[in-house]
Amino acid sequence: MTKVRELYPNSKKPLFREHLVTTGDLEEFKTDLLLAIRNLLSEHINQTPKQWMKSYEVRKLLGISNGTLQTLRNNGTIPYTKLGGIFYYDRVAIEKIFTERQRQLLPGVLPDRTIFRSVRK
Repeated sequence: MTKVRELYPNSKKPLFREHLVTTGDLEEFKTDLLLAIRNLLSEHINQTPKQWMKSYEVRKLLGISNGTLQTLRNNGTIPYTKLGGIFYYDRVAIEKIFTERQRQLLPGVLPDRTIFRSVRK
C-alpha cells in the first residue's frame, strides 16, 4: 500500500472522513459542555462560604479602600485577627455590622435636598 504523502505530495495533511465535524457532533459537544458547566456551578453554589476573609475580600465586599479598612480596624468598628502579618476578618461579624449600619440609614429618609436644587439665573 502506498503512503498517504505519496498520494498527496502538495498537501500538508489529507482530510479523512473521520476528521469531519458534523452538526450532530457539535450538538453533542454543546450538550456535554453545558452539563459540565452546570455541574461546576451547582458544586460552587452548594459550598458554604469561608468563615475567615482576607482584607482584599472585605474591601471588595464593602466597596471600600485599603485606607478605609485600616481606619475601621483602628477605631474598632471591624473586629479582626492578625496572623503572620495577614489580617483575617470573621464573615459573620462583617455581615452583622453591615446589616446594622443599613438599618441605621432608614430607607426613605433622604439627606438635605438643598444640594440637589438647581440654581436659576
